[in-house]
Amino acid sequence: MDTNSLEKIANDLVAPGKGILAADESNGTMSKRLEAVGIDPSEENRRKYRVNLFSSENYEKAISGVILYDETIRQKMDDGTDIPQAMINRGIYPGIKVDTGTIDFEGHEGEKVTEGLDGLKERCQEYFEMGARFTKWRAVISIDGEKPSDSCVSENAQLLAKYARICQECGLVPIIEPEVLMDGLHSAERCLEVTSRVLAKTFSECEINDVYLPGVLLKPNMIISGNMNDEQITRKQVAEMTVRCLSENVPTEVPGIVFLSGGQSDEDATAHLNIMNKMNKKHPWELSYSYGRALQASALKEWAKGSPESSQLEFLKRAEMNHKARYGEWDIKLEN
Repeated sequence: MDTNSLEKIANDLVAPGKGILAADESNGTMSKRLEAVGIDPSEENRRKYRVNLFSSENYEKAISGVILYDETIRQKMDDGTDIPQAMINRGIYPGIKVDTGTIDFEGHEGEKVTEGLDGLKERCQEYFEMGARFTKWRAVISIDGEKPSDSCVSENAQLLAKYARICQECGLVPIIEPEVLMDGLHSAERCLEVTSRVLAKTFSECEINDVYLPGVLLKPNMIISGNMNDEQITRKQVAEMTVRCLSENVPTEVPGIVFLSGGQSDEDATAHLNIMNKMNKKHPWELSYSYGRALQASALKEWAKGSPESSQLEFLKRAEMNHKARYGEWDIKLEN
């Protein structure tokens, strides 16, 4: 394991002002998004949409890495350059989603575990040869009454740690993503309690599996009330509770935290990150972003109208807003 290389890549991915574009929607998910805006969900249209984003001028100012899906890492830009190579040419790290999705957790109704350890080493070796330098694995934890069960938290934490270790042995920086979903009626306090449990267990398993923490990134949810709860907390409270949760549960050796947007509006995702980076306390890790929808939603709408340039401008605008949020310099006035 080349720890120096892992450390350098992890730190580059959370360099000041930069974050990650999550463009790793599965073919099914991406097709649904295209259909929702009236576009035929073909492989070529999935390629065209993504290539348009990846051709945006100067997006490397705000984007350090792009998480790709298996289909996309094998495709080419319009000029025939392999997509990963086109990113490398612009100083952007190509990344790859390596889990194979979730399945029902046997004996635990309504809970999920993530698959993908079978053949993971071989896939990682192939992706490394294709230019990938980091990976992502998403665990999904839902809050509902007594859920999540200890078994579900434990199983997902073990899988995340084993995945991370395998990736590091192949020279790839693993992004550990234990997402506590915002779906439901739960309070922000309950979200805090569950997220704390999940993070503590995940890093305990990382220790057991000898995961090299200076060479990983964490992709967590923020602490938010369930989306069906009428009592939503303020943006300031989201930021404060999130930082509290991380401070109590994330080892200081981890170089960076790249938040998922997880269904938040574009503006909320940016505002929350901005408040955290404006706080008067020095955090031991970089606080950054690994957004999918919060960087792409408006870009996709414009692309569907047949306006590739407007689509790129929308993407660049969201990237610029989050670039500013990395420094705590975003302001609502900038949105207009």
